Amino acid sequence: MKEYSKASYRHILKYTGLFGGVQGLIILIGLVRNKAMAVLLGAGGMGFNALMMSVQTFASQATNLGLSFGAVPKLSEVYEQENHSQLDYYVQVIRLWSMIAAVLGLLFCVVASGLVDNMTFTWGDHTLHYAMLGVSVAMLAIAGGETAILKATRRMGSLARVQIFGAIGAVALSVPLYYYFGQSGVVPAIVLIATLNTLLTVIHSYRCYPLKLRFCKQHLRDGFSMIRLGVSFVLAAAIGSGAEMAIRAFLNVEGSMDDVGFYNAAYMITITYAGMVFSAMETDYFPRLSAVHKDIQATNDTVNKQMEVSLLLLSPMLVALLMLLPILIPMLFRSDFLPVVAMAQVAVLAMYFKVQTMPVAYITLARSRSLSYLLLETTYFVALAMAIVVGYRWWGIWGTGVAILVAHVVEYVVVNAYACWQYSYRPTWRVGRYALLQMSIGALAYGVTLWTDGWTYWITEAALTLVSTACSLYILHQKTHLWEALMRKFK
Repeated sequence: MKEYSKASYRHILKYTGLFGGVQGLIILIGLVRNKAMAVLLGAGGMGFNALMMSVQTFASQATNLGLSFGAVPKLSEVYEQENHSQLDYYVQVIRLWSMIAAVLGLLFCVVASGLVDNMTFTWGDHTLHYAMLGVSVAMLAIAGGETAILKATRRMGSLARVQIFGAIGAVALSVPLYYYFGQSGVVPAIVLIATLNTLLTVIHSYRCYPLKLRFCKQHLRDGFSMIRLGVSFVLAAAIGSGAEMAIRAFLNVEGSMDDVGFYNAAYMITITYAGMVFSAMETDYFPRLSAVHKDIQATNDTVNKQMEVSLLLLSPMLVALLMLLPILIPMLFRSDFLPVVAMAQVAVLAMYFKVQTMPVAYITLARSRSLSYLLLETTYFVALAMAIVVGYRWWGIWGTGVAILVAHVVEYVVVNAYACWQYSYRPTWRVGRYALLQMSIGALAYGVTLWTDGWTYWITEAALTLVSTACSLYILHQKTHLWEALMRKFK
């Protein structure tokens, strides 16, 4: 039993490291693009890009029917049964519904372009920009269906290549447009990047499962069962995208486009950075949790082990990020982005709560409680939007960082309380002990950013980073025989 437990921890560590490594590489490539955007477009241009991207994300998530998520369980089940005729059939079902979602997304952007322009800008006419985003939304819908096929049939290598080549292509396409056309190149860059990602995904997917244009009414009926699970996921994501769009519009109207750029820069560097650890959740953790969702003890065990490993991996990264933000912000953007540092440092603390919330939140999805998941996600985004309004009006851009922290604390309390009440979820004493240890180090590291400067700052922060890293490595070694595994790899 003890050896089984170690194998379970090793599995979680392996796949979190694998998908986290791919995500880390993508982030590094993306930072090159963001640096070019900051230099060529400035804070205002970055704010315009963030606003366009938030509208694109909202439109996509509101119309893509959740295929990239909801289609995976059924197709994965058929794949495990090695029923090739059924697999080909459901691949065609997914592709038909992807085309339907693409048409819906395109029409949504064209019809709503005037209304969205009036809601988000107090100057100029950007109706054409929003209508052009319809092309990228349609491309994302098609790519979502093909991504579901690759996920369900375990084509992880193909998914990794699509993500990496897509990130490289995004830099190659966008930087020349920013250079030659300035802010006018933002929307064409978004459309071209979405088209490139779709082409890459389609090429890999069609190579495994060639396109067959044979559709009938039965394909439509069978598709409903696939999209049912994804609808709640989509609605929650759409509410989140709508909240983010409203937040950026609020900052633009109440403040300036520069403030939108500042907020987006801090949000990206903290949330996206932590996403290196969170990226394994949907791909590896969610299927494992779904397999044991009827067993309370097994569910608790799966959730707590995932939380332990994620917390131990993420915590040293957060302390290091707190230390390096004064260097990273001007290096990745420009020196006039320095007001972002204080906001980002507060937002980093929110990630300690997020890593203890996400594994628990997936229990609701694993049990197909779609309405409950939707309500829990809505609670978080409502709390975030309200906190942003209050925080920004009281403390400016730094207050938005405080708002992100407050919203994540609210989400942590609500999600864990609901899981305890509905699913008898109980965190282990190990989770509490590790969280208390690493959050104490993180809080002390944040205090150092407020109370010290110069060499005292760097020496103290570096020492705390080493302490956090040493604690995590020691615990992971006890659970996984980490050193022995690494030595076997080298040999």
